[in-house]
Amino acid sequence: MTITKPEEMVVEIKKLDEKGSGQVNVWLENEQGNKRKLRLTIPQTLPGEKVRVTVDKPDRRRRRAMPDEILETHSERIAPACPHFETCGGCVWQHWDYRGQLSQKTLHVKQAVEAQGFDPQLVKDTIGMENPWHYRNKMEFTFAPDGSMGLHEQGNFRKIISLESCLIAGKEMVEAAMEVAAWAKEYQLTGYNKDLHEGLLRHLMVRQSFATGEMMLALFATEAPEAHQQASEDLVKRVEQKFPQVKSLLWLQNTDWADRTQSEKTNVLAGRDFIYDETSGYRFRLWFDTFFQTNPTQAQKLVDLALEMGQPKKTEKMIDLFCGVGTFSLPFASRVEKLAGIEIVESSIESAKRNASDNGLSNTYFLARDARKGIDEVLESFGNPELLVLDPPRSGAGGKVMRKIGRSKPERIVYISCNPDTFATDIKALEAFGYELKVVQPVDLFPHTVHVECCSLLILK
Repeated sequence: MTITKPEEMVVEIKKLDEKGSGQVNVWLENEQGNKRKLRLTIPQTLPGEKVRVTVDKPDRRRRRAMPDEILETHSERIAPACPHFETCGGCVWQHWDYRGQLSQKTLHVKQAVEAQGFDPQLVKDTIGMENPWHYRNKMEFTFAPDGSMGLHEQGNFRKIISLESCLIAGKEMVEAAMEVAAWAKEYQLTGYNKDLHEGLLRHLMVRQSFATGEMMLALFATEAPEAHQQASEDLVKRVEQKFPQVKSLLWLQNTDWADRTQSEKTNVLAGRDFIYDETSGYRFRLWFDTFFQTNPTQAQKLVDLALEMGQPKKTEKMIDLFCGVGTFSLPFASRVEKLAGIEIVESSIESAKRNASDNGLSNTYFLARDARKGIDEVLESFGNPELLVLDPPRSGAGGKVMRKIGRSKPERIVYISCNPDTFATDIKALEAFGYELKVVQPVDLFPHTVHVECCSLLILK
């Protein structure tokens, strides 16, 4: 007989899944005495906690359920600071003391490298933040069909949680976002319905440089601002009066069904179409679609670590793979003879070239190519580098790219990663080429989330 009624269970959380939620396997038995496994995912719980939970449809193999009651609590459990924590999907670990979060991230990195046969003792303790709040310099808010604005509900991308505050975004950014939300409500502007594909407002992107103070407000809508002239003109007045730090106010048209912050036409309502930011003493231009580290305090630590590990020299050639707009390229370029940056996104390469020029660097060469083809092209004209830095996306560089790196035989490789698991898999491919992992330093760029960055050094034996 199949079990279909909701069932109350008391379980002990054994581990956390890749999204930071508690996970436990429960063995259930039917009337015939046959056992089967139910994998329960229980958000907002910690390892070792005993939890009472009601599971609907327990006959399924996997279920997700919120805890009814925490019967035995973890010693590091704390009260969440944000009033939206229980429903909002922006943070998952506000119920965990920050020191506990850092320990878990260190453990994650150690387990990842150990699974590939490396010594976990090479992993240092995660570098945290002195103040792990209001650290983000970029946020993307979403409009609900009724015109309210907020973030997605945990595990539900159809529902938007209206926000009164956000403790991980910069304070001025939240104030500006709340002003835009109030403006949309006052003019009764509809939000985009993802099921019906109708409605006006889709997203609001807010960026602010913590170094220069300049802010960007980018409103994504399905129609041109001319169709809502009175409202758009009033938005300009409000922003100019209350937020003089906004140097870029954009209205971006996006009619595509895909739920992404993209633009078919960019309308500059006020200011310019970019803002200036700074890191490591270098100035960068940021457009709405520019990838830039979202935690400037910890990003600076990453750059400093990469420089310390890489030990660049004025007599050396260097390749920066997955270079983006030059976050690592520019600080390294001033310390080497010449640098080649490779990145598949053409707009990022154009930005990297402009950023190098703006900062008076003339020893850089940036190439818009796929990583594998780009390495071949650079090696042919550039020669083998003494130093190679790579900062790939979460999916990692991949075995083919890593083998190309191995064959180019740089003396030192600095690998910056946002995914410990793909990082460990990637560097395993370098062992066959004589590389030795010397150190891995995790850095917490996203407090109260599961994400952790790493900066590591490998040398050619």
